Amino acid sequence: MGEAPGERVALDESLSGEEVADRVRAWVVDHVPQEWRQAAAAGGPAAVRRVRAVADYEKWYPVFGRSGLVAPTWPAAYGGLGLSPAQSRVIETELRPLNLGRLNPLGLNQAASVLLAYGTEEQRQRFLPPILTNEEVWCQLFSEPGAGSDLAGLATRAERDGDEWVVTGQKVWTTWAHKSDFAVLLARTDPGVPKRQGLTFFLIALHQPGVEVRPLRHMGGEVDFNEVFLDGARVPDFQRVGPPGAGWRVAAATLSSERQMVAGSGSGGVDRIGGSSAQRLIPLSREPLAEHGGRGWSDPGVRQRLMALYSEERIRDWTNQRVRARARAGLAPGPESSIGKVHQARLNQLVQLLAVDLIGPAATAWERVGEDYPEGMPFEVRGMLRSRANGIEGGTTEINKNILAERVLGLPRDPDPWLETPWQDVPRGG
Repeated sequence: MGEAPGERVALDESLSGEEVADRVRAWVVDHVPQEWRQAAAAGGPAAVRRVRAVADYEKWYPVFGRSGLVAPTWPAAYGGLGLSPAQSRVIETELRPLNLGRLNPLGLNQAASVLLAYGTEEQRQRFLPPILTNEEVWCQLFSEPGAGSDLAGLATRAERDGDEWVVTGQKVWTTWAHKSDFAVLLARTDPGVPKRQGLTFFLIALHQPGVEVRPLRHMGGEVDFNEVFLDGARVPDFQRVGPPGAGWRVAAATLSSERQMVAGSGSGGVDRIGGSSAQRLIPLSREPLAEHGGRGWSDPGVRQRLMALYSEERIRDWTNQRVRARARAGLAPGPESSIGKVHQARLNQLVQLLAVDLIGPAATAWERVGEDYPEGMPFEVRGMLRSRANGIEGGTTEINKNILAERVLGLPRDPDPWLETPWQDVPRGG
């Protein structure tokens, strides 16, 4: 099943768009399994999903990772191709029908963005290539039970012990920690200074003594989130990113990248897993199941909702183009990432609700498959339930609105009487 070892595509910045497209097509013929290619030619991404098992895609994925096509604008030294954004868009156009979504999104967006911006050359050489091939999966250890919206108030401690740091504390709502090998970690290294000045950024291995991951099942029945308990876990100083005490500044790159990923403007997949666009709902609206209930394409109200959502998606795409334009210009992320995140959270919820409306009674009852109750649940229902988290993950909608109010509209910040107080002297409940 396409077990070719994989090879880097011979591309460079001197090539025209047509030359880039030709070489990508040649690579696809040589390395993508024939069944997937035939499905893509016949019915695009949806047809590919029907013939390609998740396990098969994960097994084949390192071939994709070694090609350089996963992150073509990255430098070749780290597994990319050193191409221009325009050439990268040509690649996406060629790959989109094949639904070659990027795995390891938290590695590609959070860990990689920090390493490219603040990491040492040794750190980049060590960690970036396995991210591309999905051979080392990443998560993000930021939020805590007492430090979610006020992330800078976190209590997890890291204390220096020779050439290592010893970490103790608790993190929560950690997406995919149960599947991850490494995590980006924000921990307090100096409690004697104000909260934002005493934080340090680390890369921590999760498969070690002192790390316990406890999965949390969400209302869709699946496990995405986790609690992570750290009790004497160790991090080599080599895996510290930035100077001690500079963690808040380093983490800003991660947080912005997370918002971009949730908004759809990061370096995620060509077809975001679990997502559903208004355009992809049009075929669903024409299926007999929808038409039978009177809520399909023949219903003018449905057509109005579909076109309104499609228009909102175009607005989202234009906002995301502004985010990418700043990145291409070498500028720090602007407020567009928060704008896109707020907009996308609500938009995806409306899209998913419409999908559930279209399938009608099938959204309220289905045949159970096996012992795990999500099995058999319609894809549309699962997407609708999962979309409830969109207003929380990547920073809550309320926090992102505060960012926009302060940084875009120039409104005054909420007063914080403890802002300049040493963290250890700030009163805490409990």
